[in-house]
Amino acid sequence: MTIHATFNGRLVMLGFGSIGQGVLPLILRHIHMPRENIQIIAADGAGAAVATDFGVAHRVLPITPGNYRSELGDRLRHGDFLLNLSVDVSSVALVKLCREIGALYLDTCVEPWAGGYTDPSLTAAERSNYALRESALALVRPGAGDPTAVMTHGANPGLVSHFVKQALLNIAIDTGAASDAPKDRAGWAALASDLGVKVIHIAERDTQVAERAKKPGEFVNTWSIDGFVGEGNQPAELGWGTHEKVLPADGSKHNFGCGAAIYLNRRGAATKVRSWTPLEGPFHGFLITHNESISIADYYTTTEGGTVRYRPTVHYAYHPCDDAVLSLHELAGKNWRMQAEKRLMMHEIARGIDELGVLCG
Repeated sequence: MTIHATFNGRLVMLGFGSIGQGVLPLILRHIHMPRENIQIIAADGAGAAVATDFGVAHRVLPITPGNYRSELGDRLRHGDFLLNLSVDVSSVALVKLCREIGALYLDTCVEPWAGGYTDPSLTAAERSNYALRESALALVRPGAGDPTAVMTHGANPGLVSHFVKQALLNIAIDTGAASDAPKDRAGWAALASDLGVKVIHIAERDTQVAERAKKPGEFVNTWSIDGFVGEGNQPAELGWGTHEKVLPADGSKHNFGCGAAIYLNRRGAATKVRSWTPLEGPFHGFLITHNESISIADYYTTTEGGTVRYRPTVHYAYHPCDDAVLSLHELAGKNWRMQAEKRLMMHEIARGIDELGVLCG
């Protein structure tokens, strides 16, 4: 066991689904802190037995716009840490609360309150991850001394952004353009431009298979079903490169923010895109909106005199497990009305892996 850090404050973990249950043993293994300083708050009791096995307090308490300030405010103080792995809880609201308290914050996705992904009163642009990202960026107050809040940093979005940098260095070496790693954002964007990179895929192929097949009227997945269906119902989005000359027929640009992405007037879960991973090879994935599609495109943008000179096209291509594909097909056939039953493949996976890769070309 390798201890990477010591933390003497309290850790509140909000949400305890498949990600939370996978992260807890890693926290206990690599961060030196008393177990009694960890509290788990979840919308249901699905992971309560796991928390008990690890000797960590677990409470079933759905967090809502009406109770988040009182419930979390009573559990956090200056120097504590809020780890948000929930769905249907506003990330922006939580960051603002942590700022007031002086607590650190980490999440894997900029979430809206429940219903935000499908609210019929909002336009497609307003329901996009682009808009959610802009709302998060608006929180930045340079020089204010606010506690650190790291947002959208799981595997993807998050870790894959680091993979892109390594991929660019690998390409530079393989093409004979090797140089030292850039020191800043402008340097990384210049490297991508000099290498002629036009497109970056975050490609994921889940081949996990359960011991029992999906049955009619059931949605099956290997991770949060509500999280997957929520993002799948958002508009398809992608970072839009400067080499692209014609918008898709149903594509639209945003009239606010950084301008690094476009959206399509259709669900990401109803939009297929061709991609590739080393083990699977070529495959058709879904153009599911993900924050890294926008943040990577924005990060590797070069400008001159206020004019964008270079930006790569970036998107996430996701092929979930085969039972989840069947579940999506059934969901679309029911006019996107959710199935009556949900089954998370937590303890019944017979074989397979979830393969994640980065392609630059």
